Amino acid sequence: MIIDLISDTVTKPTPGMLQAMMHAQVGDDVFSMDPTVNALQKKVAAMFGMEDALFFPSGTMANQAAIKIHTQPGDLLFCDKYAHVYNYESGGAAFHSGVTCRLIDGSRGMFSAAQLEEASSGSPQIYLPYARLVCIENTTNKGGGACWDFSELEKIEKITREKNLAFHLDGARLFNALVAKNETPQQYGQLFDTISICFSKGLGAPVGSMLLGSKEHIHKALRIRKLYGGGMRQVGFLASACDYALDHHVERLAEDHQKAKEIGAVLKTVSYVTKVETIETNIVIFYVDTAIGDDNFIKRMKDQKILLTPMGEGKIRIVTHLDYTNEMHAILLDALRNFQ
Repeated sequence: MIIDLISDTVTKPTPGMLQAMMHAQVGDDVFSMDPTVNALQKKVAAMFGMEDALFFPSGTMANQAAIKIHTQPGDLLFCDKYAHVYNYESGGAAFHSGVTCRLIDGSRGMFSAAQLEEASSGSPQIYLPYARLVCIENTTNKGGGACWDFSELEKIEKITREKNLAFHLDGARLFNALVAKNETPQQYGQLFDTISICFSKGLGAPVGSMLLGSKEHIHKALRIRKLYGGGMRQVGFLASACDYALDHHVERLAEDHQKAKEIGAVLKTVSYVTKVETIETNIVIFYVDTAIGDDNFIKRMKDQKILLTPMGEGKIRIVTHLDYTNEMHAILLDALRNFQ
C-alpha cells in the first residue's frame, strides 16, 4: 500500500464518477456544442451568482486567462509573496501578459487591506507600471491551506473599487474554505470580478477548472483559452466528472479537514518536529529538526511507502484527500509517532 499525501490532485475517479463520465452527452466544445459542459458552466455561474463561466483544462490556465483579461503589458498586479499565480505558474503572468507582480509580505499567504492600501498608495507616474489587478488565493497553498477572513476581503474589495483595480480570486481550493468557514459561493461572487475554481484538487475530478465572471470577461476568456491551446472537443466526459464532484464531494471535505487536524495533533507531540503551522483545511505544513533535515525525513518516510512533498524553506507538506482512507490514516499516525 502506497500512502500518497503529496497533493489532493493524486485522486482517482470514484465508481460513481466513472459511471457519470461514461454516460455523458457530448459534442464539440470549440463550437460550444457540448451539452454537458454548457450545462456545467451555467450551473457554476448560477451557484456563484455570476453572469457566465468557462471550462478550462487547468487552474493555471484559468488564472492566466484572468490576468490577461484584466491587464495590458507593462501593468502591475498585487499578490501575496506566497501566491500561486506568482510562485507556481511558470512565470506566466510575465510571459503571457507582460505584467509585473508587486509582492505583499502577508501572513501564511494572506495580506491585509492596510497592506494593500500602503502598497498601492501614490498617484500614477509615467515611470511606474500602472496598477490594474489584485489577486488573492483562497485557500492558500504555500500558506498551509489557510482561509482568508471574509471581512478582510470585503475591506480589500472596497480598496479595489476606490482605486479602479480589478479583483481576481484564485479559488483552486475555495470549496475547502467554504466548508471550513461555513460560507457560500454567492458571497464570493458578489466580491470578485473573476473567480477560478478547480475540480481536480479536493473535489476529486481527474481534470478541470472553471473561470467565472461577467459575460464580457468570459467572451474575452474564450478567445484567450483558444490562444493558449485550451480549446477542447468532446470535453463533456470531463465536465460530467466535475459535475458529479460538485454534487457528491463537497460536504465530505470536512473529513479531510478532520484528518489533517489529527495529523497535526500527533506532529505536535513528537520531539523531532519543531513547528506545525495552524491547520484549517486539508493541508498540513510542518518543520523537522535540522539534525534530521526535511529531505532526509521525506526520504525515510518514502521508504515506508508514505509520500510527502517539500515546499522549500524547510517546509514539509501533507495533503489529505478523497483517496486517503481510514486505514492509511492509522498507518501514517503510527509512522509519525514511531519515527526515529
